[in-house]
Amino acid sequence: MKHTMTIAGLERGLPICRVTDDLYIGAFVIFGDCELTTACAAELLKRAPEYDYIITAESKGIPLAQEMARLAKDEKWLLARKGPKLYMQDILCVEVKSITTEKVQKLYLDGNDAALMKGKKILIVDDVISTGESLRALEELVLTAGGEIAGRMTILAEGDAQDREDIIYLEKLPLFNARGEIIG
Repeated sequence: MKHTMTIAGLERGLPICRVTDDLYIGAFVIFGDCELTTACAAELLKRAPEYDYIITAESKGIPLAQEMARLAKDEKWLLARKGPKLYMQDILCVEVKSITTEKVQKLYLDGNDAALMKGKKILIVDDVISTGESLRALEELVLTAGGEIAGRMTILAEGDAQDREDIIYLEKLPLFNARGEIIG
């Protein structure tokens, strides 16, 4: 089953995938889709508030953050990693549980990146916001580092995220039942 939708002027078919027996989601993956990534980044930048740095969480937000930064001619963007790396120092860490992950994960931010955020306006971006747990974890990292949240942006808002007034998004991504029918 697929759900066809238009995103940033481009039509795409999203596979419908099981989360639970009663809940299915449209799988939105921008990895490898350069045309869609660039179109979405350009559309989001048109709506973006003023910011100093963009931050996203590993991994599906990476191409979006990279392309937004490239188009905006930003010198740097920031990444919260799913695991600490050898080069990271003075690491900040928060826990996150997202709809597409079965277990609790952690997000890690390098201390050097945290230092860059202090007193700066940080734009949080991601590919899809659903439960808001990944977003919450990024917000916690930004605030812990002393940054100010300039805005929250995503390509698609799913479920309850569609009703949040603090999220800027391009399109609504519906939820589905086992028969592929839209339920929300």
